Amino acid sequence: MYAGRIHGVYKQFSILVSHSRSYMQDPYIIGIDIGTGSTKAVSVDLNGNILQVSQHAYPTSRPEPGYSEQDPELIWSAFKSCIWDTIQALGVAPAAISLSSAMHSIIPVNNSGTALANLITWADSRSETIAETLRNGPQGENMYRISGTPLHAMAPLSKIIWIKQHQPELFSKTYKFISIKEFIWFKLFAQFEIDYALASATGLFDIIGLSWSSAILDFAGIDVSSLSEPVNTGFQRTGIHAEVAQEMDLPVSTIFVIGASDGCCANLGSAVVDASKAALTIGTSGAVRVTSEKPVYNFKAMTFNYLLDEKTFVCGGPVNNGGLAIDWAIQKFLSPSESADDPYQTFFSIIEQNTSASEKLLFLPYLTGERAPYWDTHASAAFIGLRQNHTQADLLKAVLEGVCFALNQVLASVEESVGTVQQLHVSGGFIHSPVWLQTLADLSGKKLVLVQTEDASAIGAAILASRAIYTENTLERAILSRDKEAIFPDMNKHAQYKAMMPIFSKLYDDLKVSMQLLNQLNS
Repeated sequence: MYAGRIHGVYKQFSILVSHSRSYMQDPYIIGIDIGTGSTKAVSVDLNGNILQVSQHAYPTSRPEPGYSEQDPELIWSAFKSCIWDTIQALGVAPAAISLSSAMHSIIPVNNSGTALANLITWADSRSETIAETLRNGPQGENMYRISGTPLHAMAPLSKIIWIKQHQPELFSKTYKFISIKEFIWFKLFAQFEIDYALASATGLFDIIGLSWSSAILDFAGIDVSSLSEPVNTGFQRTGIHAEVAQEMDLPVSTIFVIGASDGCCANLGSAVVDASKAALTIGTSGAVRVTSEKPVYNFKAMTFNYLLDEKTFVCGGPVNNGGLAIDWAIQKFLSPSESADDPYQTFFSIIEQNTSASEKLLFLPYLTGERAPYWDTHASAAFIGLRQNHTQADLLKAVLEGVCFALNQVLASVEESVGTVQQLHVSGGFIHSPVWLQTLADLSGKKLVLVQTEDASAIGAAILASRAIYTENTLERAILSRDKEAIFPDMNKHAQYKAMMPIFSKLYDDLKVSMQLLNQLNS
């Protein structure tokens, strides 16, 4: 499912894979991924078979330019509905439920866990001036090395400082600043706890000392009492509130494993266990990540270093514009009649007819600014090389290639530190498009591996639960050993793309000042 197919659609989606009722008595685990656009619960048995998928979406509001907010109560309702759907479909409670979550969200709450304001999502850029000051300041590189988190408006560090400066009354009323997963965890257990993975994505956590950084907290104007208690990603609890258990049709004794962030879980669910492989995910945005026993620092590109557990790091970089750029191109370049049935099929069908690289046409996909490797909310999109002879197919293909070029830049930044990555394990909505997969393979020159077609983050969360509650982790072994479909690059086309890559990589630096001047005119 492409990201755009669920964007703005606020209803549930549920699939039951055909199995006998007696088979449903075997143990299964729910991995539940609390995403930006929706929450998805994937039920998997201990042999790695997908039993059921439930998904509920919710809106994002943008009350002012640069703002991105959500109602956390709607996300809590979606979470409960996903669990309810699963129990009704399968007829028995799971052995455990494990949580994956989008990173960088922040919610100011009181001591009862009630939200005092809307959730601020990763995509919110209101604190960019603060982040830019931190990046360019004398403490910037040290903060980055302590926390492993890029200094950017996405990070809760910048957001908390912004609230302190611009909403001092809200800041003074706030008991704790928490993420959406912590909000849901408190609803379940009345405990403020955060897993190492999400803590390591706040910009406030010491990823080596495994504790909140007193130096960074002092800079932000808070102390540890304003944050949750950090715990490892295999941490578990039982004893959810009786009324909440009833709402989800669960026993109060159900085991909940706190799990990790969506990126860290996706590496685990994609069988990326070392730095010779990279996980590449594309949904609304996109990311490239490797798994490492130590942090991979690159202050210029500001690659992230998030904790999968106390001994394992997930290192890489995110881009802002993945499926979002494809949705934009469909809206702008396809006529209503062309996009009447399946706009995605039409989009890729048009591109498939254009078999060469896109005729000396490049697209910078920075429609919503860019994160890695530039970390610039003012970056903007552009076609470069546009000529009278270019066709609709050329424009669409250039958009698709632009997303792939941007991800390949991030991959190159990671390879500077870890060495050559041999293959890419891919997940996300884009894996349903053979055209997109082949374009990415040709452009990167890498073998692509499709590990599984369901949500890798939810599967990774389920594996964390299996690690926590079973001595013999048959689920993880099944995911690692299952047959994998592979896509190989056309090296002739790769040679064409390789010649274009240095030009693409130079364009941002060439246009940066002009982008900033245009942004100042529009502000």
